[in-house]
Amino acid sequence: MKFAILGAGGTGGCLAGYLIQSGADVTVLARGAHLAAMQTDGLTIHRDVADDIHVAPSEFRACTADAYNDTPDVLLVCVKYYSIADAVALARRVAGPDTLIIPILNVFGTGEVMQKDLPGLTCLDGCIYIWALREAPGVIQQSGKILRVFFGFRPGQDDRLALKAQEVEKILRAAGISAHFSDDIRRDALQKFAFVSPMGACGLYENAVSGDMQPGGRARETFVELVKEVKALGSAMGVQFSREPVAEGCKIMDASALNLTTSMQRDVAAGGKSEFAGLVDRVVTLAEKYNIDVPLYKKISAWGREKEIQ
Repeated sequence: MKFAILGAGGTGGCLAGYLIQSGADVTVLARGAHLAAMQTDGLTIHRDVADDIHVAPSEFRACTADAYNDTPDVLLVCVKYYSIADAVALARRVAGPDTLIIPILNVFGTGEVMQKDLPGLTCLDGCIYIWALREAPGVIQQSGKILRVFFGFRPGQDDRLALKAQEVEKILRAAGISAHFSDDIRRDALQKFAFVSPMGACGLYENAVSGDMQPGGRARETFVELVKEVKALGSAMGVQFSREPVAEGCKIMDASALNLTTSMQRDVAAGGKSEFAGLVDRVVTLAEKYNIDVPLYKKISAWGREKEIQ
């Protein structure tokens, strides 16, 4: 089965490294110095709880998205939410009727957003639990041992490729990735979003790291209130969470290292584009659609506009 992975940051880089190490057929689509380093020296994943992974350039292909001209069995979309238009353009050009397009992003409902622009193709929804970032060109740093991927068909979506999705689950698991072909991806994706969105929003608004959101931290209350608002949104949407979001979010946060930040915080600090629209504004939009109030998200959304956060 041929995998194409668009984006090779913390998410895409880790998935690529694990898959390549297991012998999977992988093409990594990247750009700039990161791409050049992978083409010359391969891809390295530094892990603090296990041996590092290094895959030589001879073990996989790496090129720009524009240079890729194959038809993959699986297209894993691992870019930031603001680059979704690029992912859609790539999928239109290279995906076939039997290609599984699986967005693995922080933002809830990305697959449904992409699907509207990809008629005739199959775009699932997905999410990932991982602490990882690009440390240097060709190098990914993975912190902790959490690496869980959920993906699945939305309610009412044509699932004729379900057997292929089951095979993808097996391949990911064989690569050491805790993969779950979900029977309710709205539930599983919103469960993850109920952690990553509040952490990102709180971290940015309070200028906080993970330790500040742990017991006794100054930002703990803000984090918890944001999780409660996502929980209320889920209830309005009819989502039955598999784990109570506040308890689960606090459990994950309290088990985290003390100095973690989100990619949105790092992007804003660097003065570039961020996923603010997907992680903060999208909650406000969905809350209006389902007629519930999310006062803290509204406050942070308005604050973001004042700060001209992209």
